[in-house]
Amino acid sequence: MSHSTHNDHDHVHGAKCGHTALRHGGHVDYIHQGHLHRAHDGHVDECSIAVDAANPANCTPKHACTGHEAAHQHGRGCGHEAVPHGDHVDYLVAGHLHHPHGSHCDDHGAVQLA
Repeated sequence: MSHSTHNDHDHVHGAKCGHTALRHGGHVDYIHQGHLHRAHDGHVDECSIAVDAANPANCTPKHACTGHEAAHQHGRGCGHEAVPHGDHVDYLVAGHLHHPHGSHCDDHGAVQLA
């Protein structure tokens, strides 16, 4: 199976490495600087949460999240970890994926923390 790799990655991910761990696709990935990393066969895979029924990419303008203030703006340095989701980036908020969309955040589904 073809997959993307993160070359020259010296950090070793694991249970106590300090990065948030997510379960998906039958394995554990680690959120590292806006990437999802998985150690695999002597290299590090670049992963992404698939767009599917559990993690859709729909617009949800009525989503009312209690994980941040209504006026919060997601982006670099906002305090939430960036997570690759399909062809875009979401932010991990209170166990689910948020996607900034105009004046609201779309709920792109729950993720399972490891």
